[in-house]
Amino acid sequence: MSTTDPDIAIIETSSLGDRSYLISHDGIAVVIDPQRDIDRVRALAAEKNAVITHVLETHIHNDYVTGGLELARATGAEYVVPDGDPVEYERRAVVDGDVVDAGSTTFEVMHTPGHTHHHVSYVLHRRGEPIAIFTGGSMLYGSTGRTDLLGSEHTDELTHAQYHSVRRIAAELAAEVEVYPTHGFGSFCAATPTSGDSSTIGEQQQSNPALTQDEHTYVDELIAGLSAYPAYYAHMGVINTKGPAPIDLSMPEPVDPDELRRRIDAGQWVVDLRARTAFAAGHVDGSLGFELSTSFVTYLGWLYQWGVPLTLIGETTDQIAEATRELARIGIDSPSGSAVGEIHSLVGDGKVRSYDVSDFAGLAAATGEREISVLDARQQSEYADSHLPGAVNIPLHELPHRLEEVSAAEVWVHCASGYRASIAASLLDREHRTVVLIDDDYEHAVQLGLHTSPA
Repeated sequence: MSTTDPDIAIIETSSLGDRSYLISHDGIAVVIDPQRDIDRVRALAAEKNAVITHVLETHIHNDYVTGGLELARATGAEYVVPDGDPVEYERRAVVDGDVVDAGSTTFEVMHTPGHTHHHVSYVLHRRGEPIAIFTGGSMLYGSTGRTDLLGSEHTDELTHAQYHSVRRIAAELAAEVEVYPTHGFGSFCAATPTSGDSSTIGEQQQSNPALTQDEHTYVDELIAGLSAYPAYYAHMGVINTKGPAPIDLSMPEPVDPDELRRRIDAGQWVVDLRARTAFAAGHVDGSLGFELSTSFVTYLGWLYQWGVPLTLIGETTDQIAEATRELARIGIDSPSGSAVGEIHSLVGDGKVRSYDVSDFAGLAAATGEREISVLDARQQSEYADSHLPGAVNIPLHELPHRLEEVSAAEVWVHCASGYRASIAASLLDREHRTVVLIDDDYEHAVQLGLHTSPA
C-alpha cells in the first residue's frame, strides 16, 4: 500500500478567476469542478499516469459552463452532483455524509449551502484522516462566495446559510487541513475580494469574515457590499442544468473585408482582439476593441448581446484560437467568422478609424485648454471611494444603454487600469464620438492630486 499523500494539482482559469482540481493517487484521479475545455484536464491526468474515475461538482456553476458532464462521458467516470439540483442528465446525486470512494482516497460530502441552496464541499480523507477540503463557492481565501446569484428573494436566507456553512467547516476540521476553493481568484462569484493563493482552516480562522465576525455583522456587511456581476451569469445555470454540449474549438471561418463591412452594417458584433493601444491607433470602423487579456472574456460576456453573430479580428490565428476557447468557457460557441492580418488589409474600401491615447498627466494638461468631459467607467463603489472632480460615472456594463448621457464634447475615458476604459472608448468611437483613452493606472491620478476623496 502506498504511504504517499495524494497529489493535488491545480488547473487555473485565471480569465474567470477560478480553479479546478485533479487529485491523483495510485493511478486513480478525481476531478473537481472542471472547466469546459477538458483537454487540459485529460492531458494532466495522462501526465500523472492516472485514470479519471470520478468527476465531482460542488454546485451548479453560475460563472462558467462546466466540463464535468462531457469529461465523465469521455472517460467513463462517475459524475457526482449535489442532490436537489434539477439537472436533466444522469448523475450520482449526493447528500451530506455520503462518501465517494476513489481507491486509496475517499471524499466525504459536506452540505455547505450559501452560494447555492444545494452547494456541497468535499473533504478528502487519506488513511481515515481529513487532509483537505474542496470548498467550491463556500469558504474562500479571506472571503466567501456571493449569495445573490439565485435572486434577491433568496439572498438573506443564503447569506445566513453561508455563515453557518463556513462555521461548520471550521468546527469539524483540524487547523492544518488545507482549503481548496473553486472561486476567489478574481471571480465575481466571490462576495468580496480574496487574498492569497493557498490556505488552511487555521489561517481562515484568523482572516475569514464568517469566522471573525458575528452573524449579524457578517450578513449585513456581505449584503451591503455585493456589487454588480456579469450579465452572462444568467445563462450559465440554465446551460449547466440542461447539460452542456461538447466543446467546439475549431477555427472560425475566414472573412474578407467586404463581409466584415456587411456584418458590421447589419449590426453584428465584430470584436478586435489586439492590444488596446493598437486598436486606438487603427481599427475597422464599427468594430469593438476587447484586448485579449485575462479580463477579456468577463467583459465581453458582460456586454455581449446574447445570440448575436460574433466575428473576431486578430493579429494571428493563435489569438483567434485563444479567444474561441475563452468564449466557449462561458457558452459563446463557434464564432461566425474571423479575420487575421494587418488592419489596413482588413478595411477594404473603408477607412481606418483611430483615436488618441493619453494618461492622467495628459488629462491634467488638457484640462482648461479646451472643452472636455471625463467619463469614469469603473463600478459605482470604486467611484464612491475616490474619483476625479467633475467626472461622470457610468460603469462599463451600463454604457451601451446610457450613451446619450455622455457629453457631446471631447470625452476622456478612464477606469482603474485602462482596460475597461478601452472598451468604453471603442463603444463611443463606434458612435463616431471624439474620444481619448486614458491608458493609465488610477493611482497616478491620485499621485497627481487629481482625485476627490469622499468626506
